[in-house]
Amino acid sequence: MSDHIAKAFDVDLHELNRMVAEMGGLAEKEISESVLALVRRDADLARKVIAADPTIDALQLEIEEKSTLTIARRQPMAVDLREIVGALRVANDLERIGDLAKNIAKRVLATAGEEFPSQKLIRGLERMTSLVLSRLKQVLDAYAARDLEGALVVWKTDDEIDAMCISLFRELFTYMIEDPRNITFCIHLMFSAKNIERMGDHATNIAETVHYMIEGHPITGSRPKGDTTAFEMVPARG
Repeated sequence: MSDHIAKAFDVDLHELNRMVAEMGGLAEKEISESVLALVRRDADLARKVIAADPTIDALQLEIEEKSTLTIARRQPMAVDLREIVGALRVANDLERIGDLAKNIAKRVLATAGEEFPSQKLIRGLERMTSLVLSRLKQVLDAYAARDLEGALVVWKTDDEIDAMCISLFRELFTYMIEDPRNITFCIHLMFSAKNIERMGDHATNIAETVHYMIEGHPITGSRPKGDTTAFEMVPARG
């Protein structure tokens, strides 16, 4: 690139990174607030989460448009092109995380007036959410810093979230068997837990994107996964 084109590309890339960071902050907030709404049975907070989702969607579209224009104008190659592709991939994962948070918020509205069959289930959901938020923050920091080691830590620990979800599923099955009156509410909790587990998968996707941006090729080998056979009855989308 000429000096002028290189500087213009840097400006474009800085703006893309800024928008991705903004999306990341919004996604983290939606995760926290959707699960808080579920735990507190707070319909107003759930509606707030649902109303905020279009903001994340709009940012993803902005990133797509900015990326397309940057590629057309600057014609980047090699690592420069991977930077733009990386921003597109991360934005897509963050948009999906926002959708999953919205799905949880919708289940708060669907279960209005019902109580948890056990406080232990609440703690299980909160622990899962805390771990997912920690992984998402770590991988977004790795993306911002182009930190390969930090991204790989997230990638290698994906199975921890799976294990927590499986444990929660087993608890939910127990409550449904013991009292059929719990079935409907426990099914909603299963969908919510699956949504949280899927958020962890998207954080792992971002880790793979960071690896691709830095190394120029996908991670070799299969990502660590727990035994997900318990998930088969629950689709990814709520």
